[in-house]
Amino acid sequence: MADKADKVKARLPRGLVDRHPADIRAVDEMMAKIRAVYELYGFEPVETPLIEYTDALGKFLPDQDRPNEGVFSFQDEDEQWLSLRYDLTAPLARFVAENFERLPKPYRSYRAGWVFRNEKPGPGRFRQFMQFDADTVGTPGVAADAEMCMMMADVMEALGIKRGDYVIRVNNRKVLDGVLEAIGVTSEGQKLTVLRAIDKLDKFGPEGVKQLLGKGRLDESGDFTKGAELGAEQQDTVLAMCLGEDGGSAAAARNEIWAQGADELREIAALVSAAGYGSDRIRIDPSVVRGLEYYTGPVFEAELTFPVVNEDGETVRFGSVGGGGRYDGLVSRFRGEPVPATGFSIGVSRLMTALKNLGKLETAEAVAPVVVLVMDKDTESLGRYQRLVSLLRQAGIRAEMYLGGAGMKAQMKYADRRGSPCVVIQGGDEREKGEVQIKDLVEGKRLSEEIEDNVTWRESRPAQFSVPESEMVAAVKRVLDAQAKERSA
Repeated sequence: MADKADKVKARLPRGLVDRHPADIRAVDEMMAKIRAVYELYGFEPVETPLIEYTDALGKFLPDQDRPNEGVFSFQDEDEQWLSLRYDLTAPLARFVAENFERLPKPYRSYRAGWVFRNEKPGPGRFRQFMQFDADTVGTPGVAADAEMCMMMADVMEALGIKRGDYVIRVNNRKVLDGVLEAIGVTSEGQKLTVLRAIDKLDKFGPEGVKQLLGKGRLDESGDFTKGAELGAEQQDTVLAMCLGEDGGSAAAARNEIWAQGADELREIAALVSAAGYGSDRIRIDPSVVRGLEYYTGPVFEAELTFPVVNEDGETVRFGSVGGGGRYDGLVSRFRGEPVPATGFSIGVSRLMTALKNLGKLETAEAVAPVVVLVMDKDTESLGRYQRLVSLLRQAGIRAEMYLGGAGMKAQMKYADRRGSPCVVIQGGDEREKGEVQIKDLVEGKRLSEEIEDNVTWRESRPAQFSVPESEMVAAVKRVLDAQAKERSA
């Protein structure tokens, strides 16, 4: 046994979480509903690896020593940089480019999986999280973008989120680019800083965004975020655009890029309206930008509008649970020819939190397994206990044989800790009679609260009864059915 000094401390790294059975089952249930909508729209599943060549991811490239912050990266034996994927879109672009000739175009796919960000963790900000994406590659017109918005609205309602509690907000990067060009912002680095500042409008409000558009912003922890260094007039124009005020559009009214983006937004609005999706479900909103730099056209966000209480005790709108947009340049990087693409990504953990707040997610624990206790540990007896377990499983009942080395008292404690509905007991006496004892742990717990002394408890053995071994399965089913009925009452 290791010395105390040699023990490794069990600790979870910051920005990561362990997932427990109830959460895993709840996510599976939620994702099944999302998947059903994606399938209904004709999308097909695909899966890509967690690790890609860093240059294939596109957004973060290696410098002389190591890739820039934002991704987890390492070098293989050939000194090639590899990275954990930071989203599911960049790997899809690599997959499509590599299999371009074999795939139907347009190529409609969906995928779910873990993504990783090498960023400072904080409340609600994790280094590992799950996304569930759908994308269409090979459609140049905005009909594909309009369909993405309609599909996300249908996903929200499939999850039980009623109209009025969500909205799909739509904008166009070309509109933003046109305004920035009109006010003289031409540097790609400065443009990206502006876009990321606008993306924080819901979080920091107009004043916070104005600081990020200017010199920068100091947060409550003392961290300083450098700003875009725009002049006061430029800041006012950008904010006017975000807030839907006339100043933003007036500055870019004669800009060709802005006009093209505005036309595309009008077309999206017409398409979704013709399909029966009103502005209460899908709405044009000039404040939507999306933070990733590879978006080239329409961008959209699914926002939940119902109120929640935040960490400061303030009542606020829940906010975004997913987003996406058009990324016509991402696949093209690999092929040297235009390949239009658009997609949407759902933040699984955040959406699950929202559904819990709305009471729309079943988070009840699954019924735990029936435990067959082990009274005798010789090989012949173990074989008999395994046969009892097999009979229960063949009847569709979750069951396990106790595999620890403890006695009956500890086995009962184990079954109780597992939340088992009942246990099956067969000692020597029961075996000679061809019987088993069944103890209903739920009913036993309830009855035990009415018994005040140990003598009465031992004599009454509440909720415990004997049945012939041949009737064990039917008896266990009766116990489970009675408990299910009580839970639903």
